[in-house]
Amino acid sequence: MTASRTSTAERERAEAKLRVEELREQLNYHAYRYHVLDDPEISDAEYDELMRELVELEERFPELVTPDSPTQRVGVTPTDLFAPVQHRAVMLSLDNAFSPDELRAWAARIERAVGPDVRYACELKIDGVAVALTYERGSLVRGATRGDGRVGEDITANVRTVRSVPQRLTVDPPPELIEVRGEIYLPVPAFERLNEELTGSGQRPFANPRNAAAGSLRQKDPKVTASRPLSLWVHSFGWAEGVRFESHSGFLEWCRNARLPVPPTSETVDDLDGVLRYLRHWEEHRHSVDWEIDGVVVKVDQTVYQDELGATSHAPRWAIAYKFPPEERTTVLRRIDVHTGRTGVVTPFAVLEPVHVGGVTVTTATLHNEDEVRRKDVREGDTVIVRRAGDVIPEVVGPVLSKRTKGARPWRFPRTCGSCGTPLVRREGEAYWRCPNKRACPSQNVEWLSAFSSRGAMDIEGLGYKTGSLLLDLGWVADPGDVYSLTREQLAQLPGFKEKRIRNLLEAIEASKDRPIWRLLVGLNIPHVGTTTAQILARAFGSIDRLASATREEIDAVEGIGPEIASSVVEWFRDERNRALLDRLRRAGVRMVDEAPSARREAGPLAGKTIVLTGGLESMSRDEATRLAEEAGAHVASSVSKKTDFVVAGASPGSKYDKAVQLGIEIVDEREFLRRLGGMPGEGEA
Repeated sequence: MTASRTSTAERERAEAKLRVEELREQLNYHAYRYHVLDDPEISDAEYDELMRELVELEERFPELVTPDSPTQRVGVTPTDLFAPVQHRAVMLSLDNAFSPDELRAWAARIERAVGPDVRYACELKIDGVAVALTYERGSLVRGATRGDGRVGEDITANVRTVRSVPQRLTVDPPPELIEVRGEIYLPVPAFERLNEELTGSGQRPFANPRNAAAGSLRQKDPKVTASRPLSLWVHSFGWAEGVRFESHSGFLEWCRNARLPVPPTSETVDDLDGVLRYLRHWEEHRHSVDWEIDGVVVKVDQTVYQDELGATSHAPRWAIAYKFPPEERTTVLRRIDVHTGRTGVVTPFAVLEPVHVGGVTVTTATLHNEDEVRRKDVREGDTVIVRRAGDVIPEVVGPVLSKRTKGARPWRFPRTCGSCGTPLVRREGEAYWRCPNKRACPSQNVEWLSAFSSRGAMDIEGLGYKTGSLLLDLGWVADPGDVYSLTREQLAQLPGFKEKRIRNLLEAIEASKDRPIWRLLVGLNIPHVGTTTAQILARAFGSIDRLASATREEIDAVEGIGPEIASSVVEWFRDERNRALLDRLRRAGVRMVDEAPSARREAGPLAGKTIVLTGGLESMSRDEATRLAEEAGAHVASSVSKKTDFVVAGASPGSKYDKAVQLGIEIVDEREFLRRLGGMPGEGEA
């Protein structure tokens, strides 16, 4: 028995040794591509998984740990592109937590070591390029990359071109020396503009903002760096002489006074419950800021406790990175197909090897249009990077060119509709190919019927995609107007339709007749008319007939409606088939006129006010805030103008906030907004 156990243990150790060597080789290779070449082949999440497996094996078999293991260091050896810089204090990496339980375990270790009165500093984990900036007597003297944590690259000339990096600190007196650390990043809107410029000039676009920032920062010619709108967030310090900080939050406040940029999203909390609230908020609102984040960094706030806790060879014990679920993965693109949508737009999409990303298993991802496929140069058989941001439809970011197979050919867009065989058309100036066969294309018809009955339009529960397809195939429905002629006898012939299901669907169809006219406008399939535009048009005209008879100029004059939308609406109502559809809907009893505004709307606390919402709100969703404001009599506009009465600014407001400041428009916070509403429903009740 003993010999058998020994044999099993030896076999497990031998297998572990082989796997450890394999993991180290992979991690070293991918770290080199990420840090040195700025051309990764796998996503951050996939790298983290490899590292985590190595950590677990080294914990099980500590005799396999070596000084050169990726778990024992923080970066890679710098290249000879720039002069080497010795860091005064090692730029350590961070240990990771991937679940609230792992974070609780970390906090428990902290509190066992230093006691329960720990405060925690929380900040967003910025997906940028780590830099160290050294100031002597207040003047910037050096900028360096992380490198291997001990030796980085001297990028001072390039750092000086970043506008948010102060050349001199505005504190009096300045410290003899301080080295601050942070992330240089490229804002997402700037990244998108940069890629457009690169592809427009025939150059290869960057895969993501982090790669773009790294590629922009590590340029031999500082003029190239200066042409890129890079920005800086400071998050820590490495060395200081002539100044001491009692806490991390105190350091951040000092940075603000020194005009060093500190993220406004940083927050100090009193306990782990506060940390978890911060995590939940930013996991939900991670896309409300204009820079990319992949998690939250949690630090012990008190400096005395940081010193007591110390660090391992690669990470401080007093800080940890909580990683959000991954939103980028790599997988194989099996083939490229196209789909004809309800408006006739033909959209290419990638059929993928199933991959888990952003909390779901993804098998398809959008490729947007022909120009995007050509710009990204994705080909069937490629290994591709797939991104899923929040609830956004997954998209292919681009190919991993180093893994492309020989002979992979560029994909060609089809010239006929895959649903009905009609030749496709592409108007001058448009990015999309369209199927012009509006009334006889099966794919367009089923998509239209599905959209018409969806919750965002007429909300006919029970009339989903499968039922709609069946009704179209049987010839009982040709367009949404026929829905209101369906009979109990017809529905009884459908598979799975018993008495209760038939009754529920007929009741839902009847109830849909009394929807507000903006919902009907959404369901009518008018190009460029979505929810927001439909609501604006419904408020402006009050009835379908008034809108149908309006001129292009009258529609264009409505705030929030541009000439393209105005032309689209006028063209839709001129079509005889569309007018015939409206007549059938009217005869069926579908509402065509909105009721006059209620007394509450006319005399509400915000009656006659035009407001704009920006940023994330704590106590309600954006839709709920819009509903409450409209019930209080306000008009909620989508953009700031001189006609705006005030702007409601939540967490991380965007460009609307800047526009309001520029125009001198009043800006209120969420608390003041609720006060002007008269309080949330139920407020003050026992």
